[in-house]
Formats: sequence, C-alpha cells, structure tokens
Amino acid sequence: MPPRSNPTLRQRRLGTELRRMREQAGYGGSELGRIVGMSPAQVTQMESGRIGISVDRLRTIAAACNCANRPLIDALAEIITERGRGWWEEYREVLTTDFIEVAEIESYSTALATCTTTYIPGLLQTGAYASAVFTRVYPPLSRPDIDVRTAFRVQRQQIVRSGKTPLQAFIHEAALRMQFGGPKVLSEQLDALVEDSKHSGISIRVVPFAMATFPGASENLTFAKGPVPELDTVQMDVAQGVLFFESPADLAKHRAIFDRMDSLALSEEKSRDLIKSIEKEVEDSYA
Repeated sequence: MPPRSNPTLRQRRLGTELRRMREQAGYGGSELGRIVGMSPAQVTQMESGRIGISVDRLRTIAAACNCANRPLIDALAEIITERGRGWWEEYREVLTTDFIEVAEIESYSTALATCTTTYIPGLLQTGAYASAVFTRVYPPLSRPDIDVRTAFRVQRQQIVRSGKTPLQAFIHEAALRMQFGGPKVLSEQLDALVEDSKHSGISIRVVPFAMATFPGASENLTFAKGPVPELDTVQMDVAQGVLFFESPADLAKHRAIFDRMDSLALSEEKSRDLIKSIEKEVEDSYA
C-alpha cells in the first residue's frame, strides 16, 4: 500500500507517540528498524503517519522500547483499529485543514476545557453570532463561505449538547461584551449562554475584569483530554489559524494554566448572574 499523502491528525499523533517511545528508549530510527524488522524509511514514514501499522507491530515496538505504559499502548491500539469516516470529512474539500482537525480532536476527546478572551467559545456560539464572527474575517469571505463555516461550527456543537463530551468554559468578561453582529445578536448570544449554563454537561465560568491577573490572556485556548493524559492536546487559536501542542512540557504548562483559572474564575452561579447583568445592559442599549 502506498504511503498516505495526507495523514489525519490522529494518524500523525500515533506516529509522534511512536517516535517519542523510540527516543525515550535511546534508539535511532535505523536501530529500531533492525530490531522490529522495518527499514529506516518505513520507520520514518510510520512516525510521520504516512504508513499504518498493525496492533501486533505496535506491541512489538513497545516491547522493544521497554514501554510498560499499558494504558497508553491500549489507547494507541484504539487509534490503529478505528474504522469509518468522521462527519467532518464531508467538509474536507470546502474548508481548510484547521477546521477539520479541530472537529477531529473534539470528537475523540473525553472532556474539553476552553479559555477565550475575545469571543464566546465556538462550541457555545449561536448561528447568528458565529456568522457575525466569520463576517469580520479579513480578507472578507463570500456569503457562501460564511454560511458553510457557520454550519460546520454549529454541527461541531453536537458533541457538547448531546452530553457526549463535558465542556468547561472559562470566558473573560471582555468576550461577553464584544459586539459581533451588534447588540441584538449579542443579547441573544448571552441569553443562550445562560441557558447553556444550566446544562449538566456544560460549566460556564466568567473571568471578570476585576481579576488582577489572567493566565494566557492573549490567547484563545482549548484543552482536549484524551483517553490517557499522554494523548491530551492543546489547541491555540491565532491570527494565522490554529496551532496544536502535545509535548509533555506544553501539556503540563497548560494544565497549570487551566488549574489557575479554575481557582480564580467566578463560580457558576455568580458567572450566570454577571452574564444576565451584561445581557440587560445590552438590551437597554437598543430598547
């Protein structure tokens, strides 16, 4: 079978973990190849996600690398045995890779935590609010492009609204006041947030202006938990698109950031009260 031309994010992550396993054992690619019966080129392609391997070969590699982390090995085996296409694949020819990979990460996560400073988290946006956000993209998007991005974002929300994946959202007060689409769209968005905050699988915590410090204040972050801690992923939204971080050091850093926010943000009840008060201010502005 020829190498994959465009391995998925999950396939690349499998390769990354195999490379990390090899490096922790102190092996070079050629040395590992000799031990497990692969050519150096095959090892390179495996670690870039361009070729697949069997579960038996995974376990052979883990044994050769003296990896005794059974939960991690079993989680990697799950990636290998996955079959079928995710719903996001239908959009692959009309949206950029960033959109596809964000949906892929969310779909396979066991829990999600977000931290936003400039807009309401995408998983909690109303259709009108999401459309307004995409309208502000520069260079401007066509109406069909805005509509397909909005539809994609709304479809992503099903994993949260269905109760499949718990969501913890830390929202800075600044994001609650940014008027994408104008006051009426914002008012409807804030009302939707209040309703979402009553969902058993959704926790909404506001970080008020009054808080002296705010970790990660310049970034919109998502922490996606995997089946084991080693397969957690951090997503960072930047002007150029989306960045993903998965090294142990990056994961440890962002776990600390979210832990700190958890200790500093308002309670769910006080957050709901603040959202309602801002909603009333917005409604009064166009009444």
